[in-house]
Amino acid sequence: MDNVDLDVLRRLAQWRREGHKVVLGTVTRTWGSAPRPIGAMVAVRGDGSIAGSVSGGCIEDDLSDKARAGAWPTDVPSVVRYGVSADEATRFGLPCGGTLELVLEPVADHSGVEDLLDELSQGRRVLRRLDLATGRAALEPASDRADTLSLTASELAAIHGPSWRLLIIGAGQMSQYLAQMALALDYEVIVCDPREEYSQGWEVPGARLVATMPDDTVTEMRPDRHTAIVALTHDPKLDDLALLEALKSEAFYIGAIGSRANQARRRERLVEFDLTRDEVARLHGPVGLRIGARTPPEIAVAILAHMTAERYGFHKLEFEAPAADA
Repeated sequence: MDNVDLDVLRRLAQWRREGHKVVLGTVTRTWGSAPRPIGAMVAVRGDGSIAGSVSGGCIEDDLSDKARAGAWPTDVPSVVRYGVSADEATRFGLPCGGTLELVLEPVADHSGVEDLLDELSQGRRVLRRLDLATGRAALEPASDRADTLSLTASELAAIHGPSWRLLIIGAGQMSQYLAQMALALDYEVIVCDPREEYSQGWEVPGARLVATMPDDTVTEMRPDRHTAIVALTHDPKLDDLALLEALKSEAFYIGAIGSRANQARRRERLVEFDLTRDEVARLHGPVGLRIGARTPPEIAVAILAHMTAERYGFHKLEFEAPAADA
């Protein structure tokens, strides 16, 4: 789930508090070239108002027309498909003959949307099970970190909440900008800094601060392929401790701030421990894309841009190089 879909749930809840009837649409399957990913959401109000999107706009227009005409599910969820034929794909604006499947769910008290929002506001990952026969939803903790959604003849099961994690070593000024931006990109953000003089000034709501040693923090997190780790203290005693554990993990992105000369010395230090040259080669240092960034917020943008590229497999970038030599 990304922040766009979280905003859909918030708008949906507001509409219901105002007394409107609302249908929630969730993308459950796609074929061909689909505009929005599986799990994307759209909320449709009884008067045709729309929040969110599942296409370039044409499907939303059709849903809005159906809402105004009263031709939508009123009791229990239903499964609909758009773009099954070439003519329909053209009509609904689906590119390359794509096909989109939606579950349309009339939202009621037993849908549990308010409870879901309460859980998500606390940064939790939640599995929501929707009974297609009754429209009732049940919530339970989600242990799987991957984005998962499954649809059977009887149930839609979807995981909501942050799918990606970012561990930041250091609670300095740059970390605050990086944490704020990462939260906007729907990362679960953990900040590690055992230094009291830095942790006392931490003020980023939604980012969890821990005062444990960096290597212990990395070990406890058990980084997977949905985890990024960025070291920003400028203190080798802290940054290198985190990197020693991070570079042996499955984390998809590992970076450290510092000049090229400092990074070269860091790499030599790391291979003196139990890391191989291949493991050390995974380190992005200096961290981020080289886009001329100088200020802390600009460097944070460069770091998140590089993380995004790695996350989606864009490894060959025109500007791929360190962002900051500070």
